Amino acid sequence: MKRKNYALYLSRGAIIAALYVILTWVSTLLGLSSGVIQLRISEALCVLPLFLPEAVPALFIGCIISNIMAGGVFVDVLFGSFATLIGAALARLFCKLPEGLRPLAGLPTVISNALIIPPVLIFAYGASEGYFFILFTVFLGELISAGIFGTVLYYALKNHGIEKLM
Repeated sequence: MKRKNYALYLSRGAIIAALYVILTWVSTLLGLSSGVIQLRISEALCVLPLFLPEAVPALFIGCIISNIMAGGVFVDVLFGSFATLIGAALARLFCKLPEGLRPLAGLPTVISNALIIPPVLIFAYGASEGYFFILFTVFLGELISAGIFGTVLYYALKNHGIEKLM
C-alpha cells in the first residue's frame, strides 16, 4: 500500500470510527443505545465495509469507544464490540456476492448482535427479562438500525457514486 493510500485508509477509518461514536451518542441521548431494548443508529454504518475495507476495523474501534463511554462493563465492551466486528467482517464478504444481494449486507450485524448481546445482558448486567425476549428486542433493534437504516445508507451511497472515493 502506498503511503498516500495508507494515509487515506487511516483517515477514512478514523472518520468512520468517529461517526460510529457520534451516532451512538445520539442514540444514548434518546435512551436507545444500551439495555434490553436498544436501537443504535450507528449500526447502520455496518454496510460501509461493502465499499471501504477500512470500515471493518473502524467500526470495531468505534464500538469499543462507544461502549466504554457508555460505562459498559468489560464483558460488554469486549463481546458487544466483537459482535459488531463479526457483522462488519461478514458484510465485507457481501461485495463478492451478486449485486442484488449486496443491500442485505446489514444482516450479519443483525444476526451477530442478536446471538451475542442477550447472554451479555443477562450475565454481565443481570437482565431478568428472559433470553428469548432479549433476543427478540435486540434482533428487532438491529433489524431497524443495521437492516433498514443500513439498506437506506447502502442505496444512498450507491446512488451518489461512493465508488469515486475508492
